[in-house]
Amino acid sequence: MTVTTIAIIAITLALFFNFSNGFHDAANIVATVISSRSMSVRRALMMTAILVFIGSFFLGTAVAETIGNAIIRSEIISIRTVLAATMAAIIWNLITWYYGIPSSSSHALIGGLVGAALFQTGPDAVHWVKLLIIIAVIIASPLIGFAASFIITRINFKIFRDMRPRRARWFLSRLQIAASALLALAHGTNDAQKAMGIITLSLILLHTLDPAAIAPFYTPAADGAFQVPGWAIMSCSLAISLGMFSGGGRIIRTIGLKLYKIRTSHGFGAQLSSALVVYTCSALGFPVSTTQISSSSIMGAGAAQRFNIVRWGIAGEIMAAWLITLPATLIIAALISGLFNFVI
Repeated sequence: MTVTTIAIIAITLALFFNFSNGFHDAANIVATVISSRSMSVRRALMMTAILVFIGSFFLGTAVAETIGNAIIRSEIISIRTVLAATMAAIIWNLITWYYGIPSSSSHALIGGLVGAALFQTGPDAVHWVKLLIIIAVIIASPLIGFAASFIITRINFKIFRDMRPRRARWFLSRLQIAASALLALAHGTNDAQKAMGIITLSLILLHTLDPAAIAPFYTPAADGAFQVPGWAIMSCSLAISLGMFSGGGRIIRTIGLKLYKIRTSHGFGAQLSSALVVYTCSALGFPVSTTQISSSSIMGAGAAQRFNIVRWGIAGEIMAAWLITLPATLIIAALISGLFNFVI
């Protein structure tokens, strides 16, 4: 198999990962505005797709650099590691989408990278300190989202309690749509960049094997910096936006209907807190889970009204999916790596 063919396969897999990420994660942004009847499904998905593209294309590539440069050591791994990791993340996205489970594409990709690197190269292939910091942020971010959403929603109840219900719903509906727009932008700055990191890492690895074959796709920066090609930014932005527009109806039902009956009074706090947490992490270069943050923020908004309004059994199932994603994708990536010994 030629280096050019492998490059095309790697790029295609990364773009499909972003597409699957889009239709898997659309629920995180649109579930509340749809469930509270602030927007129709089609309008919500259209708004989300456009704003995710804008956030992805215009608001930096810090997360892409973390994915491509701070989890595994590019100098000692091979392209097999990246291919196996991407395939494992795609498989997990499709499994959890099919069963309507709002799992994390970030967890899936990180688990895949670590699993493939450990199987193919060993423990030295992983940046353990950086990885532990990333995992700490991934764990802390949904807790911060829950707390922020709880506080914002409590404040909303106090501000709007003396207003006529119809007028309060109108105001909160508009605020919720604005907050959802901010979350879509923030989502683009984080989730879309993961495939950019994978593509760039793949091209760096393949460039060392055959610079002439990879020249049409990638030219290394003069100072050796991690640099995402412009075409990769564009194509990854389009892929996740198309995935967003395709929607994830199964997961929308889980988040928007099964946790509790979401109203405009819940939606604004949940979406605003999610947007703030996701964007802050993106600015710092941390690849976090929009799924985790959004789901926990929705739980926080419900708990702010009454703790037992949330169906904590469903919440527990969602959290269980978060916990098993890393080890599951680690194992899947290791199995795929084993198969590669017979194929590549």
